[in-house]
Amino acid sequence: MKKQALGRGLSALLIDTEVTTSGSSSINEIAIEAIHANPNQPRTHFDAEALEELATSIREIGIISPITLREIDKNNYEIIAGERRYRAAKMIGLKKIPAYIKTAADDQVMEMALIENIQREDLNAIEIALTYNKLMTDYQLTQELLSERVGKKRATIANYLRLLKLPAEIQVGLKDKKIDMGHARALAGLDDPTVQIKLYEEVIKGDYSVRKTEETVHAYMKKSPKNKRQKSELTASQREAKERISQQLALKVDLAYSNSGTGKLTVHLKSDADLQRIVALFDTKK
Repeated sequence: MKKQALGRGLSALLIDTEVTTSGSSSINEIAIEAIHANPNQPRTHFDAEALEELATSIREIGIISPITLREIDKNNYEIIAGERRYRAAKMIGLKKIPAYIKTAADDQVMEMALIENIQREDLNAIEIALTYNKLMTDYQLTQELLSERVGKKRATIANYLRLLKLPAEIQVGLKDKKIDMGHARALAGLDDPTVQIKLYEEVIKGDYSVRKTEETVHAYMKKSPKNKRQKSELTASQREAKERISQQLALKVDLAYSNSGTGKLTVHLKSDADLQRIVALFDTKK
């Protein structure tokens, strides 16, 4: 990936191709059969009912906002943004679809697709969390830098990333809309996956509201000796230091102190590349 692309808006990564058509030099009518989905599309789920609604809208009033494509070879195009509109158009048998034709290098297409997806409001929470995580991993971004990159508050990004630490069963439940983001955030406050799943099943069975879920989690944490010890173990300044280290490294960090005052800082590496990146950070401080 070209790191110099970071920090620039989506429009800055795209260059209009001069394509002359009857009616416009920037919006083109492209044959559906010549358009192909991006194989690296970060979005993995397209809600069937929502697609039906979009298809109905397109049938009645047409496509208001053109999709964005790049030409991969003569008369063959790959989607950069707008796969839902493309799929809906195919559903109702459209032969052509309005599109902007852009020029983009291979190493920029994924970033553009990721950022375009983040700006949408119809993604589920897990898709958003995975997108944030991929941007941080691929571009070696801290939460602070990512917040500037996508125009979201750092706390918002942190809340989404915490969802990826939940057991797979709960993540699937969130994707399938069995629970909401608020339920998942409450469950993410627990450290024990077994307890998380137990309370998740309780939430589903009892049809708990977000408030009821938060109260249930809070009650469990109050009566749990383990959680009491963990909660009182770190001082405010120590918790702040742990959070800052985690943000700077863009990795999960654990900090624990014994009664004697000695402590242990644990950095969770996802790969050897993370270790080399940390070593490089120290080298720059010399």
